[in-house]
Amino acid sequence: MARQYKLKILLTDDESSIRKALREILEYENYEVFEAGSGVECLELIGKENIDLMLLDIKMQGMDGMEVMEKLNEQGHDFPVIMLSGHGNIDAAVQATKLGAFDFLQKPPDLNRLLISVRNALEKQSLILENKKMRRRISRVNEIIGDSDPIKNIRNTIKKVAPTDARVLITGENGTGKELVARWLHEYSRRNNGPFVEVNCAAIPAELLESELFGHEKGAFTGAANRRIGKFEQADGGTLFLDEIGDMSPVSQAKVLRALQENVITRVGGSEAIKVDVRVLSATNKDLKEEIAEHRFREDLFHRLSVIPIHVPPLRERRNDIELLARFFLEELAGRDIIFAGKSFSDEAIVKLKELEWTGNIRELHNVVERLGILSPDNIIDANTIEMLAMSKLEPDQFDGMLGDYEDFQEFKEASENLFIKYHLDKNDWNISQTADKIGIQRSHLYNKIKKYQIER
Repeated sequence: MARQYKLKILLTDDESSIRKALREILEYENYEVFEAGSGVECLELIGKENIDLMLLDIKMQGMDGMEVMEKLNEQGHDFPVIMLSGHGNIDAAVQATKLGAFDFLQKPPDLNRLLISVRNALEKQSLILENKKMRRRISRVNEIIGDSDPIKNIRNTIKKVAPTDARVLITGENGTGKELVARWLHEYSRRNNGPFVEVNCAAIPAELLESELFGHEKGAFTGAANRRIGKFEQADGGTLFLDEIGDMSPVSQAKVLRALQENVITRVGGSEAIKVDVRVLSATNKDLKEEIAEHRFREDLFHRLSVIPIHVPPLRERRNDIELLARFFLEELAGRDIIFAGKSFSDEAIVKLKELEWTGNIRELHNVVERLGILSPDNIIDANTIEMLAMSKLEPDQFDGMLGDYEDFQEFKEASENLFIKYHLDKNDWNISQTADKIGIQRSHLYNKIKKYQIER
């Protein structure tokens, strides 16, 4: 099968004659070829183009090939590199391999050996990328849905920042999807084979947060019957996500700062310094600069955490994404539960959804879509249904409680139907004909439901 696009190969060598010879060979094999005459020029070009493979000379004036490899590793680039040298020796080959080079060839390279090495490197890279895609599908991390400029910018930032170990501070209102951004930073990182460990700093009492983060030794305090491994150690080799970091106590802030500075933690009640290799991501719905001004948050910790800031906008600032999100949520729910199968939104319903305020952001939209899918009497959810159900007087706690009260689908469906009919009978002052017309069923059918559920005025 013919390739649909040309794979991009970068030639980095300070000898133009070598670059010219290699370019002719590779272009004949249908690769798209870029050239760089120095290490600096190479790194600049990599920042502009998505390179699939690089041929890199070891001995160059200025920044040599080994230094370029070190820079590539620091910046998180994972495309394969084939090293070239006119002075091949075992030590150079070993060093290149340690830095992650795929192969080491002597100049001038044998044509067949070069092309075989290039094909093998690209095939291996293709398998690695496919494996990552499969693991992302298996991990069921939802996509970041939206075509608005802020969401496009967030996705682009994630792709640039994720391969590095830079710390990221994610800000935004509750329900905007800050955790999802953190999960994708992990998924696109080199640490995605490692753990993703989440800590909600607001949900853990201040006196227990230190033990949660750093662990404790047996007998460290009353109730510490066994040694406990903290979240920093659990996240070793992976990512630690500190959610609601703005709610962390000053004492815990100081200890987190030390851990970030030294990559070392000490368990509560212990004295052993334990090295940890953790990338820290954090999120907050607070204005940390305001918290710093009020002496509630450490400025030095803020600067440690906020190497790369990402702000997730509220839903009211990206209303054009509401249609994509609502349809996505309904489709996702249909894949999990037959009650949602065949349900869809009319165009008028989408317009109505865009008009609502969404103070709870994406989380609120998801809950409303689920409520509409369950309680809508028709497969087509229209604007009238949204007016009646989406923002009805049915309290969220009452509905969420129902979700937890029933394990049997039929029982839950009947309880929801009972609640739905009661609500509309009361809304229409128990006018049976009007209620039946509003909810789209026959009057005799409504009478049967009232009798079945023993609904009384």
